[in-house]
Amino acid sequence: MKALRIHGGRIDLAATCYPGAPQPWLDLSTGINPCPWPADPAPLVDLRGLPSPAAIRDLESAAAAMFGASADRVVALPGSEIGLRSLDSLGLPSPVRFVTPSYATHAEAISGATPIAREAIDTIRDGTLLLANPNNPDGDRDTPDRLLRIVRSGTWLVVDEAFADVAPAFSLVPRLATDDRAIIVRSFGKFFGLAGVRLGFIIAPPPQADTMRRRLGSWPVSALAVAYGTAAYRDTEWIAEARRSIVERAGRLDTLLGRHGLQSRGACPLFRLVETDDAPALFERLAASGILTRAFDHAPRWLRFGVPGDAAAFDRLDRALAHG
Repeated sequence: MKALRIHGGRIDLAATCYPGAPQPWLDLSTGINPCPWPADPAPLVDLRGLPSPAAIRDLESAAAAMFGASADRVVALPGSEIGLRSLDSLGLPSPVRFVTPSYATHAEAISGATPIAREAIDTIRDGTLLLANPNNPDGDRDTPDRLLRIVRSGTWLVVDEAFADVAPAFSLVPRLATDDRAIIVRSFGKFFGLAGVRLGFIIAPPPQADTMRRRLGSWPVSALAVAYGTAAYRDTEWIAEARRSIVERAGRLDTLLGRHGLQSRGACPLFRLVETDDAPALFERLAASGILTRAFDHAPRWLRFGVPGDAAAFDRLDRALAHG
């Protein structure tokens, strides 16, 4: 059970812990879009050769167009977590602080980093600050104006924008000048629903972007990631419809949870956080019904719900909550 509170998406472990739960499991433990980019027809992928530099540049250009950045500042990564765990190589100044609560990875990303409450970040005038926007697991969002003031007050700012694709108005990327002291980390898998592709990006000033390129080497991502990422980022019709659909389903989840006396919070449409004394029992009851949610060691009253993908998933959650 403890491992299920460390990270979402462990359906294999949940099935072992709850062998009597009905199959198939409904995974609401992550913020990954359950309605993925359809890849129909699937992009052609030649796995016999290494991805060419030109193909990787095309991928970065396609992503840059969606982010609102110049392509020379966008570096493809084999997953956004690699970008976070490579921050130590970029020579960011001390002291380093990370906003909490947020991703567990943030506490480990930069050596010697110390936690700070979100309410206190406006007081920082030096060093490096790492935060997520939108934040996880509470879904809170900071305005780009606030973050830009921090950048221009003397602080290096690292923003984990893993969920920003669904809330582009809150992204800092389009507001940044080339020499602004900010590094943005983006995820492909969460919005496009294809976490197994293992693709992410950093957007950084040229010196830091060049350092990251050298660190990753000539073939930073797979041919499959190049093909799928390039095609998905250029599918503007799907992107627009996915943003609309995700927001609509988040509102439906709010209504469903409210009918069962659960007040949801958060402004990230891919997940909702519930705070209740019944969170541990509710987690157990849902797991016994084959529905995995996200519990937290450090906050036992919290339970996070990913947004269901279709009417059947909503009905199944509704029934499980009604049988409490």
